[in-house]
Amino acid sequence: MPDVAVTLEEMLADARARIRRYRPAEVPAQATIVDIRSRDARERAGAVPGALHIPRTVLEWRLAPASDSRTPHLDGGEEVVLICDEGYSSSLAAATLREPGVDAGDVIGGFEAWLAAGLPVKPAPPPPPGLRGTGPPD
Repeated sequence: MPDVAVTLEEMLADARARIRRYRPAEVPAQATIVDIRSRDARERAGAVPGALHIPRTVLEWRLAPASDSRTPHLDGGEEVVLICDEGYSSSLAAATLREPGVDAGDVIGGFEAWLAAGLPVKPAPPPPPGLRGTGPPD
């Protein structure tokens, strides 16, 4: 155990200082939205049209430029904007993705804010066959 613990608030502040954050309606059109929510959450609440679903548990392996398990739907040079349920885990995940060179940011307030902004949502498609996080856009 480290001598000095870091609070969750400090972790979030550090992560958010290293990434770009967007209000839901301000996500750049050229960015790729990556939904890191669980399949259950997506089935319950819906999916962002055109987003890639890459669960948090495999995110680095599907997006890191040097990974042999990268998703075939990204070339590695695009900006990805992560969306989670409420905008906390996406901040931490985006900051982590910057370490291997991914241009990553997140949606402020997550999917809940996306819904509140009245942005498009569609039913989540069934999971595709193959490796998790390698399916086509929603």
